[in-house]
Amino acid sequence: MSNLEQVLGQAGDIVELLRNQQTGPNAYPGVPAEYSNWREEQWAWQHSAVLFNQSYHMVDLAIQGPDAFALLNYLGVNSFKGFTVDKAKQWVPVTPEGYVIGDGILFYLAENSFNLVGRAPCAEWIEYHVATGDWDVTLERDERTAMRSDGKRKSYRFQVQGPNAFKVMNDAVGGEVPVLKFFNMTTLKIAGKDVRALRHGMAGQPGYELFGPWEDYKAVHAALVEAGKPHDMKLVGGRTYSSNTLESGWIPSPLPAVYTGESLKAYREWLPATSYEAKASIGGSFVGASVEDYYLTPWDLGYGPFVKFDHDFIGREALEKMAEGPHRRKVTLALDNEDVLRVMSSMFSKGDRAKFMEFPSAVYSMHPYDCVLVDGQTVGLSTWIGYSWNEGRMLTLAMVEEKFAEPGTEVTLLWGEPDGGTRKPTVERHVQTEIKAVVSPVPYSEVARDAYAESWRTKQPA
Repeated sequence: MSNLEQVLGQAGDIVELLRNQQTGPNAYPGVPAEYSNWREEQWAWQHSAVLFNQSYHMVDLAIQGPDAFALLNYLGVNSFKGFTVDKAKQWVPVTPEGYVIGDGILFYLAENSFNLVGRAPCAEWIEYHVATGDWDVTLERDERTAMRSDGKRKSYRFQVQGPNAFKVMNDAVGGEVPVLKFFNMTTLKIAGKDVRALRHGMAGQPGYELFGPWEDYKAVHAALVEAGKPHDMKLVGGRTYSSNTLESGWIPSPLPAVYTGESLKAYREWLPATSYEAKASIGGSFVGASVEDYYLTPWDLGYGPFVKFDHDFIGREALEKMAEGPHRRKVTLALDNEDVLRVMSSMFSKGDRAKFMEFPSAVYSMHPYDCVLVDGQTVGLSTWIGYSWNEGRMLTLAMVEEKFAEPGTEVTLLWGEPDGGTRKPTVERHVQTEIKAVVSPVPYSEVARDAYAESWRTKQPA
């Protein structure tokens, strides 16, 4: 088998294939699992500062050429009006049927020069259209560390976040860093190196994302670590990293909606049998009748405000029909503490046990999908789950029908997979159980809601 279409054809039942893939959750290579411990590392992003090292786990696609702006505008739902050099966007492409392929951060670096950073599906969508279309564009893909053997990247990527982030940054540059609007960029000097800096907020706190050529990695990283010492900055390990989204409210796991449909057959034939989509795994209590039941709209993910009909783009006609709704709404679910303890206590019996909850992230597949129930009926999907030391709660990021989306609404999370669990190596034999939950705001953190009031989480920047 050489391509995704052949993989799917041989499998027959796509849901069965994806639910039983042998792939666990995305790995976060290149950094220790913990530098101190995940509790202190979580605590620091709300109370002092953290240094995220994002140099290893994401695909970085360089897009250059006279048609780069037009290509990206055509493939994304976002408006590019007012999009200029030294700005960035949360970029979202959809299929012709209007379902999300993925998302990523798009950096406008210079005239005719962009970088897209994120999971592989968005990069592959761009690569396909450049390979099969008439676009005057060149691409350079910098593959994530888990998929390469040399251990070297084109660029490093760090983030300094938290209430002390600006103090750390001021010490790192030896002066005052400029106060930029969210998703605006500048160039700073750190350890004598030119560093591109994006005003960002990964964990619900103010901060900067910093990037530059790989050869400057050690010097810049060392300078940031030194600058952070007086401000109780913690380095964040791979175990902790994937849990920061629980407080900030970004759903990192939409299944690429490319597995069906005649309009995407050529794309599936282009994607190799080793592609992200061919290896993706689904986990959780939700079992769809077909893979289309796992496809998500921009509104499901909270990206409705990003959808702008001021330009022609793939999927526009479908989204125009969807726009009036109804739409599911993105929420946080705060799980009932006693029910969570009941699930955990089953580990100490020799009888039936619930699905094990790992800490701080309880995600056990690339794409989690758990049922959210009211009176035994599915009213939504939970897509990310884990524990917040800052909030003292097990939280999930979910999307629910509008009438159940008001904060305070009581719902139930169906935890664990049916029939004892799938064949994924991350799944032990277990029984499903229901966990009471309360619908809560997203972002869950009050600080994050305030910080993101005019940011990319809630409002697409110009």
